[in-house]
Amino acid sequence: MRLGLISGYSGAHMGLPMDTILEAERAGFDSVWTAEAYGSDAVTPLAWIGALTKKIRLGTGIMQMPARTPAATAMTAMTL
Repeated sequence: MRLGLISGYSGAHMGLPMDTILEAERAGFDSVWTAEAYGSDAVTPLAWIGALTKKIRLGTGIMQMPARTPAATAMTAMTL
């Protein structure tokens, strides 16, 4: 069984439960997920989480595809 952690989305104020995310990584969780809604971005928090973690996988639960072209989505993923 693989365990994943959902960090949710930040809204207008960027806030991530980094203590929880780091503890999940230490406990052997497979992945951490973010989501986005109007006014928040799913990818930017993943960049920060990726900078502070070593092996946990990163994923987006929801990415607003109508707000991005396929090319913009691909460039965002490659930047991450």
